[in-house]
Amino acid sequence: MPTPASPSLALSQDGHKTATATGAWHVRALTQEKTMAGIRLALKSAGTSGTQRWDLSQVESMDYIGAQLLWNAWGQKRPPELTLAPQHEDFFRRFEETGTLDMSKAPRKHWYSLDALLQRKMVLADHLLGFIALIGQLVIDLGRFLRLPQRGPWKEISANIFHTGYQALGITALVGFLIGVVLSYLSAQQLHQFGGDIFLVNILGMAVIRELGPLLAAILVAGRSGSAITAQLGVMRVTEELDAMLVMGLPHGFRLILPKVIALAISMPLLVVWTDAMALIGGMVAAKIELGLTYKYFLRELPDAVPLANYWIGLGKGVVFGGLIALVACHFGLRIKPNTESLGAGTTISVVTAITVVILADAVFAIVFTGVGF
Repeated sequence: MPTPASPSLALSQDGHKTATATGAWHVRALTQEKTMAGIRLALKSAGTSGTQRWDLSQVESMDYIGAQLLWNAWGQKRPPELTLAPQHEDFFRRFEETGTLDMSKAPRKHWYSLDALLQRKMVLADHLLGFIALIGQLVIDLGRFLRLPQRGPWKEISANIFHTGYQALGITALVGFLIGVVLSYLSAQQLHQFGGDIFLVNILGMAVIRELGPLLAAILVAGRSGSAITAQLGVMRVTEELDAMLVMGLPHGFRLILPKVIALAISMPLLVVWTDAMALIGGMVAAKIELGLTYKYFLRELPDAVPLANYWIGLGKGVVFGGLIALVACHFGLRIKPNTESLGAGTTISVVTAITVVILADAVFAIVFTGVGF
């Protein structure tokens, strides 16, 4: 079988400038360095001299690489006078069809565009409906638990109380103590200017027991335990443990969500009391150093400065905050997709949403109990 001739391009001047191609215009022949350099030089000369006719009828063989070289030399369009072998016509016809495709970029959607706003609205509505459905399932599971408490998930509840409550005592004590010190120092400096040193007990007691104690404990638990709950459920999704539970007939709500909500609803009020105590201790220490108020005086005046209703409001906040944190964490944990990227994003948005919901709930408490405890 004869070997195809190397590709070549000759220019002739016979009234019209004509370029005649011969040989094999395929990738195997064109990859030779000397051949490719000569072809590029000939194509460049033909393009700059304004060649009017192109004769490719003597080309022995051609593939898309050789056809692309010629097409680029022609400026991405067929020359006015072109002679082709019938078997090579298909290459350039495809190039022409490809050149007519509209490759314009899709319009960029800004965050304030109507489509973007509608998409965000749909996502928000989807999360809201899913959260409501989760609450409904929790009520059903809670009714089942109260009807048959002996078959309830007691081990899961106990384990979650240990993880979300007992193991959070250290960080809540440290933050509560430091916040009490800071609040006491700042208040003492202002009160001392007006001779109102004795009112430090009133300010510190009301601020810590009614507002700061429950809010600090809730924010810390949301960042610590809420993220852990979301990550735990997300890992169970990635490892297909959630699907295995359904196959085994173990409902997610009764075995996973209900124990976590009950555990946080029990441990959060206890953490609130613990955080209040640590913050008041820090405030007492700072008051002793800054104003010289004795510990005995502080403890004697505290019950009169803070009415009992404020303690119950703080405990009620703890129960509500704990339940909301657990529900938000479980909601986003169950929505995590089986990949690591979704796990990280879901945990982050879970913590942010839980803290936001806690602050909104605290604002509702402040409005509802405006005239209580003063």
